[in-house]
Amino acid sequence: MSTPARRRLMRDFKRLQEDPPAGVSGAPSENNIMVWNAVIFGGTLLVHPLCKFLLNKMLLISLSTPGTFKLTIEFTEEYPNKPPTVRFVSKMFHPNVYADGSICLDILQNRWSPTYDVSSILTSIQSLLDEPNPNSPANSQAAQLYQENKREYEKRVSAIVEQSWRDC
Repeated sequence: MSTPARRRLMRDFKRLQEDPPAGVSGAPSENNIMVWNAVIFGGTLLVHPLCKFLLNKMLLISLSTPGTFKLTIEFTEEYPNKPPTVRFVSKMFHPNVYADGSICLDILQNRWSPTYDVSSILTSIQSLLDEPNPNSPANSQAAQLYQENKREYEKRVSAIVEQSWRDC
């Protein structure tokens, strides 16, 4: 059955395939266009070989948070009028990520607009990984470390990132 939400998601998917942003990837699950799997690749000058293969060119990413971060995106039939539910599947230590993987990001909540698509959602999350907002913490311990002891914060993040590479 083709509904407005499903048609919009097909357009979002087509756009992601035709004009993929550097460092993010997403696609509907095999049997349900309303549930997507996504990956954000981070790391200073990270070159991901799969992107090279798919796009026949090198993609350079300059995130300060290196790693491979897996997410799920769940849409309702009210999309794009209501935001999807986005959660990290990968373990995260970040000021704006809750313990259950959900993300404290304004565009996924009170600043949502139907003009946002999957590409803009993923690139916004990618930016949040690069520039946390400790003033709106989902993880107060990560926010405090980020503000008061960056070296220890980066050490904690590095340990989790190393695990993300092993799980990739």
